[in-house]
Amino acid sequence: MPKFKSILLKLSGEVLAGDKHTGLDFASVRGFAEDLAEIHRAGIELSIVIGGGNMIRGRDALSYGLEHAQVDSIGMLGTVMNALALKFSLLSVGVKAEVLSAVGMSPIAELYSRERAKSLLASGNVVIFGAGTGHPFFSTDTAAALRAAELGLDCLVKATKVNGIYTKDPEKFPDAEFLPSLTYSGAIARNIEVMDTAAFALCRENKIPVWVMSIHDSEWVKNITEGRETGTIVKED
Repeated sequence: MPKFKSILLKLSGEVLAGDKHTGLDFASVRGFAEDLAEIHRAGIELSIVIGGGNMIRGRDALSYGLEHAQVDSIGMLGTVMNALALKFSLLSVGVKAEVLSAVGMSPIAELYSRERAKSLLASGNVVIFGAGTGHPFFSTDTAAALRAAELGLDCLVKATKVNGIYTKDPEKFPDAEFLPSLTYSGAIARNIEVMDTAAFALCRENKIPVWVMSIHDSEWVKNITEGRETGTIVKED
């Protein structure tokens, strides 16, 4: 597997919650920032999209009568909170970082533009994208694929709780088969739940490989910095 020069790392918000599972655990945020600093210092251009599942669980809110668009609006703000926590932790370990939000909220975070993102990356910043796409009904997976396409990045790394893609959920089915590689069309046809169909389609249209790996693997940083053969790679048909 090649060592990519520029990546967009897609994370779930839960990685910042630690054992609390909800909210922010700043010991976990700090530890994660140190991992990201190692990737950045290896010379890899790094940008990040992080979800907001540690701040709000959409299914729970919907069950109490909120509308989908309303829940997504709250979720967008949750992603910005996560992005800011990560930014400040990166700064504390000596890494330049900035948050660009798809929804205007100056002076807390700059409004996203492609030109500003490219300028920040070129000047050595880690760029964290908040508020998804800025619109309801689009997941942060889709936001990650969109930003990777807009910026012409080499790879979208989906860091998740399993070590790649399986034929079915390995936590529920012991006979699940591990798939070390897959085409975009294969991922879409199988309805692979690790990332949504719209995100896979965007990556296919823009020829961006999707590298799925476990965030719980103690070697996950070295897997990225050394381009190790691990996880699942989804690439051109």
